[in-house]
Amino acid sequence: MKQIKKIVIIGPESTGKSTLCQLLAKHFNTIWVREYAREYLLQNGKQYTYEDLLTIAKGQINLENKGLDELSEEQNEPSRTPLLFIDTDMYVLKVWSEFVFGKCDQYILDEIVNREYDLYLLCDVDMPWVKDELREYPDLATREKLYHIYKDILINQNVPWVEVSGGYEERLEKAIQAVGQIIE
Repeated sequence: MKQIKKIVIIGPESTGKSTLCQLLAKHFNTIWVREYAREYLLQNGKQYTYEDLLTIAKGQINLENKGLDELSEEQNEPSRTPLLFIDTDMYVLKVWSEFVFGKCDQYILDEIVNREYDLYLLCDVDMPWVKDELREYPDLATREKLYHIYKDILINQNVPWVEVSGGYEERLEKAIQAVGQIIE
């Protein structure tokens, strides 16, 4: 039984994270974990509190665990690739929490330490911002600031990471190459 490789896609809002997850999962014939925050905020409204971010973090962990369980159960299916693409992780919750509220719940910090991943894909802000009912930061300066926060986090941790930029096809090509490096 092959070990499941976990690849996290992170970056500021409206940088193509969900689309990239979907495209990678399709390319590698596997599954992906959606961003729980979107689901939560669509159900509960976009006026969130500091406490809501802890609920969102736990929901994200739950979705990730379900994805791992699903892949583990399918290990004997030869057509399934043992890769799990994850749209957002606890680093995103940490940045979000600290950026908006100036603090971060210990649960999120503990999960950053306890969870193990095999690759991060950092989505650049070079795509046009697309408005939707949940997005908060249309200005490029804020998006660039957040991008550099994510990049600094990745530079200062031990998991390999790759920057993805350009249009959807270019991002996908770079991401496929990066994933290929960890599954060889």
